[in-house]
Amino acid sequence: MSSTGTVLVLADRFDPTVDLAVEELNRRAVPVFRADVADFPLRLRLGAALGTGGWGGTLRSAHRTLHLNDVHSVYYRRPGRPRLADAMAPDIRRIAEREARLGFGGLLTALPCRWLSPPGKAADAESKPLQLRVAAESALSVPRTLITNDPVAARDFAACIPGRLVYKPFHPMRGTRNGRPAAVFTSVVDPADLPHPDIATTAHLFQEWVPKAYEVRLTVVGERMFAAEIHSGSDRGHVDWRSDYSSHTYRVTQPPPSVVDGVLRMLSVLGLPYGAFDFVVTPEDQWVFLEVNPSGQYGFIEIATGLPITAAIADYLEGTHA
Repeated sequence: MSSTGTVLVLADRFDPTVDLAVEELNRRAVPVFRADVADFPLRLRLGAALGTGGWGGTLRSAHRTLHLNDVHSVYYRRPGRPRLADAMAPDIRRIAEREARLGFGGLLTALPCRWLSPPGKAADAESKPLQLRVAAESALSVPRTLITNDPVAARDFAACIPGRLVYKPFHPMRGTRNGRPAAVFTSVVDPADLPHPDIATTAHLFQEWVPKAYEVRLTVVGERMFAAEIHSGSDRGHVDWRSDYSSHTYRVTQPPPSVVDGVLRMLSVLGLPYGAFDFVVTPEDQWVFLEVNPSGQYGFIEIATGLPITAAIADYLEGTHA
């Protein structure tokens, strides 16, 4: 892949993780065109025609023009949805949004270039049930897991678990409650509270509690791996480290060969060039897979440890490393 083309960055305007990669690409004098899918169609104008060499044309913002033939890689990290005119009627808005997604988004995915990560593959990989199945098939250790809306099934599952039980949401739930930021993290379930009627309201994911010596965030770019131990200094951070960043200390580590093989196998099956993997390391030094985020944050790990994740991402987008 030529490193003389342009990296198209599709992300929210305020994304510090993406900022790191863009700054590194700028430092390398690699051309970058940054936009948000939410800018289409109000702030982005697309004109593309199919020729013998594929799709050609331009993508224009208020200040810059991108020639589609110049795109050799795309950094895709949680962009917004197409934003349409406020005055549009709801039924027309639904149609227009679908057409924008299939037309604008479809055209971009039709470009013959490298993606980090392909949006369709990344969306599929968000599925916790799929992740767990692929992890088990890749010979990674996974916790015993139940997905149910049956309160009695939850009680029976808890009875088969010798230790504690935890509940996890399928997707990060963050918002506001009574005007304050709120989020739902992993929580310990008291078996005495089961069966609970609220379980019948929707799908719930329960897992056995895995004893922790510490946790690991393993960030993978292509075949390059960057592993950091996360040691939590609080009770709530010990249950879910994302709930209390301020209590953590970090240390660079190396994954065991079996984990390296399993992680690479997972990424190959999921069709991803990037993944932010979370593992529990038990007191017996066993690595247990929890989840992989195909668009996961990495900046806090790089800042705390100095691991060169941004450089690896820039290498991948520039085409200088697999």
